[in-house]
Amino acid sequence: MDASHGLLLIGAGVLGGAANAIAGGGTFFTFPALLAAGVPPVAANASNSLAIWPGHALALLSYGEELGRHRGALPRLMAAAVAGGALGGWLMVHSTDRYFMQAVPWLLLFATLAFAFKGQMLSASRRLFSARHGGNGPLAMLLTFALGVYGGYFNAGLGIMLLATLTLSGIEDTHELNGVKNLLATGITTVALVLLVASGVIAWAPALVTLAGAVVGGMLGGHLARRIPKKWLEGTVIGLGSLLTAVYSFKVYA
Repeated sequence: MDASHGLLLIGAGVLGGAANAIAGGGTFFTFPALLAAGVPPVAANASNSLAIWPGHALALLSYGEELGRHRGALPRLMAAAVAGGALGGWLMVHSTDRYFMQAVPWLLLFATLAFAFKGQMLSASRRLFSARHGGNGPLAMLLTFALGVYGGYFNAGLGIMLLATLTLSGIEDTHELNGVKNLLATGITTVALVLLVASGVIAWAPALVTLAGAVVGGMLGGHLARRIPKKWLEGTVIGLGSLLTAVYSFKVYA
């Protein structure tokens, strides 16, 4: 890794960490940067998982009270999330660069659509499965497992989709939703990372450089969250996701 690649990864990490702190979508910055720095696709994805892991984990420190209100449901949801994350991590370990790159445009498209329509997803989920309607615990567990597989394999947009899924459990308070979302995302990413680290897939130098940038970006994002209009950043992330989907579709399928 030369100096130009190091600067690229630090910059992408800062942007990704700040984006995650304000609105989400940090993977749209960090994953392409890792590919551009010459990291092979599977290793770039695994390294990206390591770089974004602290964001979810550190966020848990602010949600102890909110998590305590859902002690009954959390073990079941966490079990589903971790089981899915383990399967997704296993699939990632056994992926080849060629087949993973063929999936990248579709994964980016899926994550971009989830980000673009997150408001509609949350609204629909609240209308159909609010606490007043009793929620839908079994469906929430099934979808949490499915998202665990997705998050263990790729991760982009995971938090947004988890928020919509958790509404199925009857959780409506925004702070409680965010707390449980961060807990499940941490579980999914952690179990997948254990498998990725054990398999030797992670490119450690690029991953740690990106991680350092993401930590700085996360701290900056916390300070900028009140000053930067969230819609501006969301529009940037959606535009970037759309552009990346088109670029990688052309590279893979043209």
